[in-house]
Amino acid sequence: MPSSTIFHAVFFAAGAAIGATAVTLASGRKERIKVTPSTSKPIVDVGRDGAPTLIQQAIDAGDVLKYGNPGPISDLVSRTAYTLGYDRRLRHPSWTAEHLTLNSITPDPGDPNGGDRSKSVFKEDEAIPLPFRALLKDYFRSGYDRGHMAPAADAKKTQQAMDETFYLSNMAPQVGDGFNRHYWAYLENWCRKLTNSFEDVYVFTVPLYLPQQGQDGKWRVTHEVIGNPPNIAVPTHFAKVVLTSRPSSASNPNLSEISTGAFVLPNASIPDETQLTSFIVPIDAVERAAGLTIFSDAIKKSSKHICTTTKCEVSVRRFDDARKGMNKSISAPKR
Repeated sequence: MPSSTIFHAVFFAAGAAIGATAVTLASGRKERIKVTPSTSKPIVDVGRDGAPTLIQQAIDAGDVLKYGNPGPISDLVSRTAYTLGYDRRLRHPSWTAEHLTLNSITPDPGDPNGGDRSKSVFKEDEAIPLPFRALLKDYFRSGYDRGHMAPAADAKKTQQAMDETFYLSNMAPQVGDGFNRHYWAYLENWCRKLTNSFEDVYVFTVPLYLPQQGQDGKWRVTHEVIGNPPNIAVPTHFAKVVLTSRPSSASNPNLSEISTGAFVLPNASIPDETQLTSFIVPIDAVERAAGLTIFSDAIKKSSKHICTTTKCEVSVRRFDDARKGMNKSISAPKR
Protein backbone atom coordinates (compact mmCIF):
# COMPACT_ATOMS: atom_id res chain seq x y z
CA MET A 1 0.00 0.00 0.00
CA PRO A 2 1.52 3.41 -0.96
CA SER A 3 2.53 5.62 1.98
CA SER A 4 -0.10 8.25 1.09
CA THR A 5 -2.82 5.61 1.23
CA ILE A 6 -1.43 4.34 4.54
CA PHE A 7 -1.60 7.88 5.96
CA HIS A 8 -5.22 8.37 4.94
CA ALA A 9 -6.14 4.93 6.22
CA VAL A 10 -4.50 5.63 9.57
CA PHE A 11 -6.04 9.08 9.81
CA PHE A 12 -9.58 7.91 9.15
CA ALA A 13 -9.40 4.75 11.28
CA ALA A 14 -11.11 4.68 14.66
CA GLY A 15 -9.91 2.38 17.42
CA ALA A 16 -11.33 1.26 20.74
CA ALA A 17 -9.46 2.99 23.57
CA ILE A 18 -7.69 0.79 26.08
CA GLY A 19 -6.71 1.27 29.68
CA ALA A 20 -8.35 1.94 32.98
CA THR A 21 -11.59 3.91 33.18
CA ALA A 22 -10.88 7.57 33.80
CA VAL A 23 -12.91 10.68 34.56
CA THR A 24 -11.89 14.29 34.08
CA LEU A 25 -11.85 16.80 36.91
CA ALA A 26 -12.66 20.47 36.56
CA SER A 27 -8.94 21.18 36.70
CA GLY A 28 -8.43 18.99 33.65
CA ARG A 29 -6.68 16.33 35.72
CA LYS A 30 -7.74 12.75 35.03
CA GLU A 31 -8.29 10.24 37.79
CA ARG A 32 -8.74 6.48 37.60
CA ILE A 33 -11.95 5.15 39.09
CA LYS A 34 -12.79 1.70 40.36
CA VAL A 35 -16.36 0.49 40.52
CA THR A 36 -17.16 -2.78 42.28
CA PRO A 37 -20.41 -4.76 42.47
CA SER A 38 -20.52 -4.31 46.26
CA THR A 39 -21.06 -0.57 46.17
CA SER A 40 -23.03 1.94 44.17
CA LYS A 41 -20.41 4.63 44.70
CA PRO A 42 -17.23 4.88 42.64
CA ILE A 43 -14.04 4.73 44.65
CA VAL A 44 -12.18 7.85 43.50
CA ASP A 45 -8.94 9.15 44.96
CA VAL A 46 -9.48 12.89 44.67
CA GLY A 47 -9.28 16.03 46.73
CA ARG A 48 -5.88 15.53 48.32
CA ASP A 49 -4.42 18.39 46.29
CA GLY A 50 -7.49 20.58 46.63
CA ALA A 51 -8.84 19.70 43.19
CA PRO A 52 -12.57 20.25 42.62
CA THR A 53 -14.99 17.34 42.92
CA LEU A 54 -15.99 15.37 39.84
CA ILE A 55 -18.02 17.31 37.31
CA GLN A 56 -19.79 14.21 36.08
CA GLN A 57 -20.65 11.41 38.50
CA ALA A 58 -19.96 7.86 37.41
CA ILE A 59 -23.01 5.75 36.64
CA ASP A 60 -24.42 3.52 39.35
CA ALA A 61 -22.71 0.27 38.39
CA GLY A 62 -23.34 -1.60 41.62
CA ASP A 63 -26.61 -3.25 40.57
CA VAL A 64 -25.98 -3.82 36.89
CA LEU A 65 -22.68 -5.64 37.60
CA LYS A 66 -23.70 -7.62 40.68
CA TYR A 67 -23.83 -10.93 38.77
CA GLY A 68 -20.57 -10.43 36.88
CA ASN A 69 -18.04 -7.86 35.70
CA PRO A 70 -16.90 -8.13 32.04
CA GLY A 71 -13.38 -7.36 33.21
CA PRO A 72 -10.54 -5.30 31.80
CA ILE A 73 -10.27 -4.26 28.20
CA SER A 74 -6.61 -5.25 28.19
CA ASP A 75 -4.28 -7.26 30.41
CA LEU A 76 -1.10 -5.41 31.40
CA VAL A 77 1.84 -7.81 31.26
CA SER A 78 5.29 -6.68 32.43
CA ARG A 79 8.35 -8.79 31.70
CA THR A 80 12.12 -8.38 31.90
CA ALA A 81 12.63 -6.65 28.54
CA TYR A 82 9.19 -5.30 27.70
CA THR A 83 5.69 -4.39 28.82
CA LEU A 84 2.54 -5.01 26.81
CA GLY A 85 -1.19 -4.53 26.83
CA TYR A 86 -2.91 -7.74 25.70
CA ASP A 87 -6.15 -7.56 23.75
CA ARG A 88 -8.36 -10.49 24.78
CA ARG A 89 -10.66 -10.11 21.80
CA LEU A 90 -7.95 -10.01 19.11
CA ARG A 91 -5.64 -12.37 21.06
CA HIS A 92 -2.48 -10.41 20.46
CA PRO A 93 -0.95 -7.28 22.03
CA SER A 94 -2.66 -3.94 21.59
CA TRP A 95 0.84 -2.53 22.06
CA THR A 96 4.27 -3.41 23.37
CA ALA A 97 6.72 -0.98 24.96
CA GLU A 98 10.50 -1.30 25.29
CA HIS A 99 13.27 0.85 26.77
CA LEU A 100 16.46 0.13 24.86
CA THR A 101 19.98 1.18 25.84
CA LEU A 102 23.39 -0.09 24.84
CA ASN A 103 23.50 -1.89 28.17
CA SER A 104 20.05 -3.47 27.85
CA ILE A 105 20.77 -5.10 24.49
CA THR A 106 24.24 -6.35 25.52
CA PRO A 107 24.69 -9.75 27.20
CA ASP A 108 25.13 -9.61 30.97
CA PRO A 109 28.84 -9.62 31.99
CA GLY A 110 28.16 -12.61 34.20
CA ASP A 111 26.68 -14.45 31.23
CA PRO A 112 28.83 -13.65 28.19
CA ASN A 113 26.60 -15.69 25.91
CA GLY A 114 23.49 -13.84 27.05
CA GLY A 115 20.21 -14.85 25.52
CA ASP A 116 20.49 -17.56 22.92
CA ARG A 117 17.53 -17.70 20.54
CA SER A 118 18.18 -21.36 19.71
CA LYS A 119 17.47 -22.25 23.34
CA SER A 120 14.08 -20.50 23.40
CA VAL A 121 10.76 -22.07 22.42
CA PHE A 122 7.37 -20.60 21.60
CA LYS A 123 4.94 -21.11 24.47
CA GLU A 124 1.43 -20.23 25.54
CA ASP A 125 1.14 -17.56 28.21
CA GLU A 126 -0.51 -18.81 31.38
CA ALA A 127 -0.72 -15.22 32.62
CA ILE A 128 -3.61 -14.79 30.16
CA PRO A 129 -6.94 -16.46 31.06
CA LEU A 130 -7.35 -19.66 29.02
CA PRO A 131 -10.49 -18.59 27.08
CA PHE A 132 -8.59 -15.57 25.70
CA ARG A 133 -5.17 -17.13 25.32
CA ALA A 134 -3.43 -17.61 21.96
CA LEU A 135 -2.59 -21.29 21.51
CA LEU A 136 0.24 -22.94 19.63
CA LYS A 137 -2.23 -24.88 17.50
CA ASP A 138 -3.83 -21.62 16.36
CA TYR A 139 -0.73 -20.73 14.34
CA PHE A 140 -0.13 -24.26 13.05
CA ARG A 141 -0.33 -24.26 9.23
CA SER A 142 -1.97 -20.83 9.32
CA GLY A 143 0.33 -19.41 6.65
CA TYR A 144 1.54 -16.72 9.07
CA ASP A 145 4.61 -16.35 11.23
CA ARG A 146 4.39 -15.94 14.98
CA GLY A 147 5.69 -12.39 14.76
CA HIS A 148 7.44 -10.98 17.83
CA MET A 149 6.12 -7.57 18.84
CA ALA A 150 8.99 -7.10 21.30
CA PRO A 151 11.85 -8.64 19.28
CA ALA A 152 13.91 -11.50 20.64
CA ALA A 153 17.08 -9.72 19.49
CA ASP A 154 16.25 -6.85 21.85
CA ALA A 155 16.45 -9.23 24.81
CA LYS A 156 19.95 -10.69 24.62
CA LYS A 157 20.78 -9.52 28.14
CA THR A 158 19.92 -12.86 29.73
CA GLN A 159 18.37 -16.15 28.69
CA GLN A 160 15.32 -15.38 30.81
CA ALA A 161 14.75 -12.11 29.01
CA MET A 162 15.09 -13.89 25.67
CA ASP A 163 12.76 -16.72 26.69
CA GLU A 164 10.06 -14.28 27.79
CA THR A 165 9.83 -12.79 24.30
CA PHE A 166 8.61 -16.18 23.03
CA TYR A 167 5.28 -16.10 24.90
CA LEU A 168 2.43 -16.11 22.38
CA SER A 169 1.04 -13.06 24.19
CA ASN A 170 3.98 -11.20 22.57
CA MET A 171 3.06 -12.46 19.08
CA ALA A 172 0.82 -11.35 16.26
CA PRO A 173 0.31 -13.08 12.89
CA GLN A 174 2.72 -11.65 10.34
CA VAL A 175 3.44 -12.40 6.70
CA GLY A 176 6.73 -14.30 6.79
CA ASP A 177 8.67 -13.99 3.55
CA GLY A 178 9.33 -10.35 2.70
CA PHE A 179 8.02 -9.00 6.00
CA ASN A 180 8.62 -10.66 9.37
CA ARG A 181 11.80 -12.38 8.18
CA HIS A 182 12.94 -9.44 6.10
CA TYR A 183 11.78 -5.80 6.06
CA TRP A 184 10.20 -5.86 9.52
CA ALA A 185 13.43 -7.39 10.86
CA TYR A 186 15.39 -4.58 9.18
CA LEU A 187 13.23 -2.03 10.99
CA GLU A 188 13.71 -3.79 14.33
CA ASN A 189 17.47 -3.73 13.74
CA TRP A 190 17.31 0.00 12.92
CA CYS A 191 15.59 0.60 16.26
CA ARG A 192 18.36 -1.27 18.09
CA LYS A 193 21.08 0.68 16.25
CA LEU A 194 19.57 3.92 17.55
CA THR A 195 21.26 3.06 20.87
CA ASN A 196 24.59 3.87 19.19
CA SER A 197 23.55 7.52 18.87
CA PHE A 198 21.10 8.01 21.74
CA GLU A 199 21.32 7.23 25.45
CA ASP A 200 17.70 6.09 25.70
CA VAL A 201 15.47 4.62 23.02
CA TYR A 202 11.79 3.89 23.67
CA VAL A 203 10.07 1.68 21.11
CA PHE A 204 6.33 1.08 20.88
CA THR A 205 4.99 -1.59 18.52
CA VAL A 206 1.31 -1.34 17.63
CA PRO A 207 -0.75 -3.77 15.49
CA LEU A 208 -3.30 -1.87 13.41
CA TYR A 209 -6.52 -2.54 11.51
CA LEU A 210 -6.82 0.12 8.84
CA PRO A 211 -9.68 0.69 6.42
CA GLN A 212 -9.42 0.55 2.68
CA GLN A 213 -11.69 2.41 0.31
CA GLY A 214 -13.88 0.22 -1.86
CA GLN A 215 -15.09 0.87 -5.39
CA ASP A 216 -18.27 2.31 -3.92
CA GLY A 217 -16.23 4.98 -2.14
CA LYS A 218 -16.93 3.60 1.33
CA TRP A 219 -14.21 2.70 3.83
CA ARG A 220 -14.15 -0.78 5.34
CA VAL A 221 -11.84 -2.77 7.62
CA THR A 222 -11.37 -6.36 6.45
CA HIS A 223 -8.97 -8.76 8.09
CA GLU A 224 -8.33 -12.48 8.33
CA VAL A 225 -8.80 -14.55 11.49
CA ILE A 226 -6.75 -17.70 12.13
CA GLY A 227 -6.99 -20.57 14.60
CA ASN A 228 -9.29 -23.49 15.27
CA PRO A 229 -11.84 -22.18 15.98
CA PRO A 230 -10.83 -18.92 14.24
CA ASN A 231 -9.98 -16.49 17.03
CA ILE A 232 -6.62 -14.74 16.41
CA ALA A 233 -7.01 -11.63 14.30
CA VAL A 234 -4.45 -10.84 11.60
CA PRO A 235 -3.50 -7.13 11.64
CA THR A 236 -3.56 -5.29 8.34
CA HIS A 237 -0.62 -3.08 9.38
CA PHE A 238 1.99 -2.63 12.09
CA ALA A 239 3.39 0.58 13.53
CA LYS A 240 6.73 1.33 15.15
CA VAL A 241 6.73 4.51 17.21
CA VAL A 242 10.04 5.64 18.68
CA LEU A 243 11.28 8.26 21.13
CA THR A 244 14.99 8.89 21.64
CA SER A 245 16.81 10.99 24.19
CA ARG A 246 20.37 12.28 24.56
CA PRO A 247 22.04 15.31 26.20
CA SER A 248 21.50 18.39 24.07
CA SER A 249 24.99 19.72 24.90
CA ALA A 250 28.12 18.53 26.65
CA SER A 251 28.15 21.66 28.80
CA ASN A 252 24.67 20.97 30.16
CA PRO A 253 24.00 17.22 30.29
CA ASN A 254 20.78 17.81 32.23
CA LEU A 255 19.10 19.19 29.11
CA SER A 256 17.89 16.46 26.76
CA GLU A 257 17.28 16.45 23.04
CA ILE A 258 14.11 14.48 22.34
CA SER A 259 13.34 13.00 18.94
CA THR A 260 10.23 11.08 17.92
CA GLY A 261 8.84 9.37 14.86
CA ALA A 262 6.26 6.86 13.66
CA PHE A 263 6.29 4.36 10.80
CA VAL A 264 3.33 2.29 9.56
CA LEU A 265 4.00 -0.76 7.41
CA PRO A 266 1.47 -3.04 5.69
CA ASN A 267 1.43 -6.67 6.82
CA ALA A 268 2.67 -7.79 3.42
CA SER A 269 5.86 -8.56 1.55
CA ILE A 270 7.89 -5.36 1.10
CA PRO A 271 10.76 -5.10 -1.41
CA ASP A 272 14.18 -4.68 0.20
CA GLU A 273 14.85 -1.49 -1.74
CA THR A 274 11.82 0.32 -0.29
CA GLN A 275 12.81 3.50 1.55
CA LEU A 276 11.94 3.56 5.25
CA THR A 277 10.93 7.20 4.89
CA SER A 278 8.04 6.13 2.66
CA PHE A 279 6.34 4.71 5.77
CA ILE A 280 6.51 7.87 7.90
CA VAL A 281 3.17 8.98 9.37
CA PRO A 282 2.27 11.49 12.11
CA ILE A 283 2.25 10.01 15.62
CA ASP A 284 -1.24 11.47 16.05
CA ALA A 285 -2.44 9.30 13.17
CA VAL A 286 -1.20 6.10 14.83
CA GLU A 287 -2.74 7.12 18.15
CA ARG A 288 -6.08 7.85 16.53
CA ALA A 289 -6.12 4.57 14.60
CA ALA A 290 -5.14 2.47 17.62
CA GLY A 291 -7.13 4.33 20.26
CA LEU A 292 -3.95 5.00 22.23
CA THR A 293 -2.17 7.99 23.71
CA ILE A 294 1.49 7.15 23.23
CA PHE A 295 3.07 10.54 23.93
CA SER A 296 1.80 13.74 25.47
CA ASP A 297 1.00 16.73 23.26
CA ALA A 298 3.90 18.58 24.87
CA ILE A 299 6.36 15.88 23.82
CA LYS A 300 5.01 15.71 20.28
CA LYS A 301 5.19 19.49 19.86
CA SER A 302 8.63 20.01 21.37
CA SER A 303 10.49 16.99 19.94
CA LYS A 304 12.45 16.87 16.71
CA HIS A 305 11.57 14.32 14.06
CA ILE A 306 13.82 11.28 14.34
CA CYS A 307 14.75 11.50 10.65
CA THR A 308 16.31 14.94 11.25
CA THR A 309 18.57 13.71 14.05
CA THR A 310 19.63 10.38 12.52
CA LYS A 311 19.45 8.56 9.20
CA CYS A 312 16.16 6.79 8.58
CA GLU A 313 17.67 4.02 6.49
CA VAL A 314 17.40 0.30 7.10
CA SER A 315 20.26 -2.10 6.52
CA VAL A 316 19.29 -5.08 4.41
CA ARG A 317 20.42 -8.15 6.29
CA ARG A 318 18.96 -11.54 5.52
CA PHE A 319 18.46 -12.63 9.11
CA ASP A 320 16.46 -15.69 8.13
CA ASP A 321 19.05 -16.78 5.56
CA ALA A 322 21.79 -16.51 8.19
CA ARG A 323 19.78 -18.68 10.57
CA LYS A 324 19.10 -21.21 7.82
CA GLY A 325 22.80 -21.37 7.06
CA MET A 326 23.64 -21.81 10.73
CA ASN A 327 21.07 -24.58 11.12
CA LYS A 328 22.30 -26.27 7.95
CA SER A 329 25.89 -26.23 9.19
CA ILE A 330 24.79 -27.64 12.53
CA SER A 331 22.77 -30.42 10.95
CA ALA A 332 25.21 -31.21 8.16
CA PRO A 333 26.73 -34.70 8.48
CA LYS A 334 30.37 -34.85 9.43
CA ARG A 335 32.67 -35.93 6.65
